[in-house]
Amino acid sequence: MKILKPIILIVIGLIIGLILYNKLGVHEEQQGNIQDSSIVTSAHAQDAGNSGDTDQTLSASRHNAITRAVEKVSPAVVSVNVTKVRLRVQRNPYVDPFFREFFPEFFGDRRYQQYVQSVGSGFIISKDGYILTNHHVVEDAAEIIVAKPSGDEYPAEIIGSDPISDVALLKIKDDNHHYTVLGNSDDLIIGEWAIALGNPFGLFVTSQPTVTVGVISATDRDFSRQQGRVYEDMIQTDASINHGNSGGPLCNANGEVIGMNTFIYTGDTGSSGFVGIGFAIPINRITNIIDDLKNKRQVDRDIWIGLYVANLSRFLARQLQYPSTQGVYVARIAKNSPAEDAGIKLGDIITQINNREIKNDRDAEEVISSTDLKVGDELKLRIWRSGKELNKTLILGKRNR
Repeated sequence: MKILKPIILIVIGLIIGLILYNKLGVHEEQQGNIQDSSIVTSAHAQDAGNSGDTDQTLSASRHNAITRAVEKVSPAVVSVNVTKVRLRVQRNPYVDPFFREFFPEFFGDRRYQQYVQSVGSGFIISKDGYILTNHHVVEDAAEIIVAKPSGDEYPAEIIGSDPISDVALLKIKDDNHHYTVLGNSDDLIIGEWAIALGNPFGLFVTSQPTVTVGVISATDRDFSRQQGRVYEDMIQTDASINHGNSGGPLCNANGEVIGMNTFIYTGDTGSSGFVGIGFAIPINRITNIIDDLKNKRQVDRDIWIGLYVANLSRFLARQLQYPSTQGVYVARIAKNSPAEDAGIKLGDIITQINNREIKNDRDAEEVISSTDLKVGDELKLRIWRSGKELNKTLILGKRNR
């Protein structure tokens, strides 16, 4: 009996120990499971957080200077929808020329008017609805309807137009329009971003304007007079410009308008598409005439110089002791003329006009006719007088009729 009691106590102790061990083991396992689960949950939460950050980062990276500039300018870009009146002539090839000449009322050419639809671009420059576009976009217009990206349409009035500079100023009603900010085209950097917006091929009617991007390829490009228009100091860009882009804005990465898209090079006479070279009128040249268009409806180009020149012969050059025959000499000066006010004298020899070399009277005429001059503009003259080179500034006057 004495031996049995210790055995029973040992067995009872072992049972209690096993029970306690099992209970403690399960508790630790549960504790471990809980701890592992919290770690996994935390890891999932961290992964989810990183995914959101990545999406935000990717979304932010899609927005750049170009997209911000487009967002700033687009609401002020408009489609200019024009109905033009064209005079058509229909000739009957089977009528004898004798009858056509002597009986024109019966056998003459048939003349009739035809309405033609065309599209161009423009951009709003003021809250009260003034719009800039090209003169050739609205030339001979019978009706002009301007469409905004919002879908709103307005009949437009031509306030003023200048065929020489190819600039027109329109006006639509209402006084709460989104408008563009005009930049400084004298501060361009070759190679900086250039953004062209507009309505190529009529794709933008009551939706968003088309956007193309390139760089400023060159500045100060001059062209001979084309169809009565003078294109000088033009901005060259490789941003794609096509038919319908005329009159639309060319912007920089700040969302400022630096030019008006006007024409392109097509490579040859048989093609009409963009080949990587487009040209825009500098905005500074446009702002220089906006007030004239707004207040006078046109630019006063009835200029007066009062200066008459002739070519130099060898004999005349020797008489004047001038060592060359390059240049033109002043043969006559009108009394009280801009030339007289500028201090020009008879016998002066003009060698440069506005920094362009003058070899003969054709060069002088070309400079005047191919330059976008108006009353009040300056001519910078380089003259030779009695062995000295002098610089003179001539202010263009208005011709008295």
